[in-house]
Amino acid sequence: MEFINDLMNYAFLQKALFTSIMVGVLCGVIGSFIILRGMALMGDAISHAIVPGVAISYMLGINYFYGAVLMGIITSLGIGYVSQNSRIKNDSSIGIVFSSFFALGIILINKAQTAIDLTQILFGNVLSVRNSDMWLTLIVGAIVLLIVVLFYKEFLVSTFDPTMAQAYGLPTQVIHYIMMLLLTLVTVASLQTVGVILVVAMLITPASTAYLLTNRLSTMIGLASFFGAFSAVAGLYLSFRYDLTSGAVIVLVTTILFILAFIFSPKQGVLWRMIRTQRTKAVIQK
Repeated sequence: MEFINDLMNYAFLQKALFTSIMVGVLCGVIGSFIILRGMALMGDAISHAIVPGVAISYMLGINYFYGAVLMGIITSLGIGYVSQNSRIKNDSSIGIVFSSFFALGIILINKAQTAIDLTQILFGNVLSVRNSDMWLTLIVGAIVLLIVVLFYKEFLVSTFDPTMAQAYGLPTQVIHYIMMLLLTLVTVASLQTVGVILVVAMLITPASTAYLLTNRLSTMIGLASFFGAFSAVAGLYLSFRYDLTSGAVIVLVTTILFILAFIFSPKQGVLWRMIRTQRTKAVIQK
């Protein structure tokens, strides 16, 4: 009850709650496509590679959104260019590009240390969300969700069967880069909430939890969004109640949900698989 009373009285807590829910939903939606496409490492790459963009934005006195999105786009294009024009495989090109960009970002942050809180960039601080951050998350969320709704069928086909998508004449390469842009936008929107280190967990863990519970993409997106939003709210409450780092607590809540699904999922859970195995052995022995 104390948390609810504080929520009614403090504007900063209301902004934090709204932003957290939006980030949880967005990460659930885009994360579902990311894990089905096998692009988890790309999400990690973009989340780290936007650091120099954030640092440059602070140094220039502009909103970090612009620099972060620009660096995210450059990262996506750079990884694709290296992997397509050399013998280097995609995972190696991801490692080369994002590690170099992240290293550059650390150097730039050290140069502008007075203007940037490194801990807040790396791990987030949802309790310090400003009005501009909240509205930015809302706008980004609306754009991302609108694109997903409008191009859902194209994303669906290209995700599960790229060969058939090409046969239908779908521009699979363009769809891939649109997905990279959406991933970049969601990553930047999540920066204030969970930071660049933990955003990949918000992208992957709720979607992976949903993946253990259903075989339908639409249901998976709905469940992943719910798990992301629930984790954000629960994590915000626990971090506020016990004075803990908000981003880390949110990620731990998503991990607990994943462990529960991993053990108790009716079809994929370890527990039920063990029970079915024991029943099968008992039938065979009879």
